Amino acid sequence: MHILVVEDEQRLARLVARVLGEERHVVDVANDGDNGLYLALRGTYDLIILDLMLPGEYNGLDICREVRAQHISSVILMLTARGAVEDRVAGLRMGADDYLVKPFAMEELLARVDALLRRGRAINEVKQLQVGDLSLDLMRREATRDGKMIELTAKEFALLEYLMRHPGQVLTRTQIIDHVWQYDSEALSNVVDIYVHYLRDKIDRGFAHPMLKTMRGVGYKIEP
Repeated sequence: MHILVVEDEQRLARLVARVLGEERHVVDVANDGDNGLYLALRGTYDLIILDLMLPGEYNGLDICREVRAQHISSVILMLTARGAVEDRVAGLRMGADDYLVKPFAMEELLARVDALLRRGRAINEVKQLQVGDLSLDLMRREATRDGKMIELTAKEFALLEYLMRHPGQVLTRTQIIDHVWQYDSEALSNVVDIYVHYLRDKIDRGFAHPMLKTMRGVGYKIEP
């Protein structure tokens, strides 16, 4: 599933992203309210994990209010260090689906995430991605191009999912590392290149039109 984490404590945000990534979710991270609102309003997320107190013009309640005002059906899990009843009530009244008080155990976070996703509040939940004749079934974890089955490893699948969720958009190596590997290491840049090579060999070999493209000095993109 595609998850947005809006959390200003960067160490916590990285930890949450890594743990969710290990569960094979694709995770985007925003560390302030302004960027969090911008990403949330794109409406592409199955779940938004949203801190209440955020730097910037918008806090968690503002983001939650705007998301619901735009009729975006992403499930929202509100995080806060404040445990007062009125704070929980305010978040729920703004449209949050659940509430988790910091500090929390990662096991509880995962349990809440699983329960919320199973509940299926998001009516327009994306089960399949399509770019040209390339299809990715997120439920069956299967990839096909022009009806031909493509065998992918777990990491190749995660990389392809991230690229296909941003068709036509150039993604830098740093972005790919952050969202697929969840590590902050320039050394992984070579790993990205290697996995892109593996993926290109599987999805483009035998087809006249290559979809996975290298933008030299910038990164990679996938387009029909």
